This record gives sequence, C-alpha cells and structure tokens, in this order.
Amino acid sequence: MDGADTDQALASKWDVPPALFGMIRVAFGDLPVRAKAVVLGLVGSVGVWTAISWFRGRRSRVR
Repeated sequence: MDGADTDQALASKWDVPPALFGMIRVAFGDLPVRAKAVVLGLVGSVGVWTAISWFRGRRSRVR
C-alpha cells in the first residue's frame, strides 16, 4: 500500500475481540435459552477437558 489507496484498511489485534463478539451475538441471538445453554455447556466442557489434559501433560513432562 502506498498510502494513497483508501480501499483497504489494516486491522489491528484489538479489532478481533469486538468482531468475534458481534459475530457470536448475531449467530446465537435468535436461539432459545435452552439452545444457548446447550451450546455454552458444550463449549465449556471442551474448554475444561482441554485444560485438564494440558495440565496432565505438563505435569507428566516435569517428572
């Protein structure tokens, strides 16, 4: 980019969280509460499983 072209803009790392939050809000905005709870439960359980397996792997490497 030579500075005169205004058709494209570079995104910073601070643009990602608001864009991601907005995308999730639009994607799940019209779902019923129980569907939102199921999706949140699945994502949360995957997060907990990943954290547990990471801690187990980290602990086994130390010994």
